[in-house]
Order: sequence, then structure tokens, then C-alpha cells
Amino acid sequence: MFIQTEETPNPATLKFIPDGQIVLESGTAEFKNQKQAATKSPLALQLLEIVGIEAIFFGRDFITVTKSEAVKWPQIKAEILAVIMDFYVSGKPVMFEQKVVAEQGAEEDSDIVKQIKELIEIKVRPAVAMDGGDIIFHSFEDGIVKLILKGSCSGCPSSTITLKNGIENMLKHYIPEVEAVEQVED
Repeated sequence: MFIQTEETPNPATLKFIPDGQIVLESGTAEFKNQKQAATKSPLALQLLEIVGIEAIFFGRDFITVTKSEAVKWPQIKAEILAVIMDFYVSGKPVMFEQKVVAEQGAEEDSDIVKQIKELIEIKVRPAVAMDGGDIIFHSFEDGIVKLILKGSCSGCPSSTITLKNGIENMLKHYIPEVEAVEQVED
């Protein structure tokens, strides 16, 4: 099994791509500590046991690992690769079985919110996933779109520029009611 490693715009984050493997069938998942991972993902739990790992993010075909400033990539990269490889060889599922909960409020979305969500889904999320992250719609109120940044986007030095110069400008172009875009914590 080959695991490709890619740098992301966030120097504290690397993207690991297990060749030919689906990480998550649908959606994304993020884990910032062992307690979060313990009941949801055996792979995330194993990765978070590595000293210096602060967060794990799963996309469809990639795993994003965020490290602390205290460690350097050469100190932990081989261990991360070994954990991922051993995990896939074991044949265990990445996630424990979870009940799928329908997104609340989807039927109640205004036309503007539907347009915002569609633009984010079609134009933003695929590009952000290429960098090992994700952007999730949180809310729209008084002209302000609030978004949650995950994976390599969370804490990335260029995320503010991406939000303001990229996403905000694009949303304003298509939807005149949008005045600003802000990041919120999950």
C-alpha cells in the first residue's frame, strides 16, 4: 500500500492520501482529542496517541494531520505513515457505526441560505478539500455568512485571506445580500 503525503497551506498540517482507499464514504469528520475519537474512530484514536498530534481530519480520500509547534514533521511523519498503513492492513473500519442524523433546519432554509450552501458545496468545498480541509456553512444573519473551518483550514495562516478575498468576494458577486464572511468555532 502506498500513502502519498502532501503539504498544505497550513505548515502545521500534512495531508495523507492512502492510495486506492476510501477514508469516509460521505461527509467529513474531525477529532481534536482522544476523548472525541474514542467512541467514533479507532484510526483517529491511534493517530492522536502519537505525541505532538493535535487534530485529525478525515475527508473522502484523505487524512489531514495537524501537529503542535513543539514537534517537527521529520520526528513524527514515519510514525504517522506506519499507523495509517497498519490500520488499513488490519481491515478495521475507519469509523465505528454511527446513526445518521438528518441535518436540522434544511427544509426551513430561505432561498438566500440555499444559494449560499449551494455555492459553498459546488465552488468552495472541492477546492478546500484539495488542501486537506473543509468549510461548513454555520449561519447567515444580517448579511453575514458564518462558516466553520476544519482540517488544514483551521488555524491556517492564509485562511483569513481565503475567507475575505476568495469566498466573501465570490458570495457577494452571486448574492448581493451577502455583506461579509466570518469564521466561527465549531
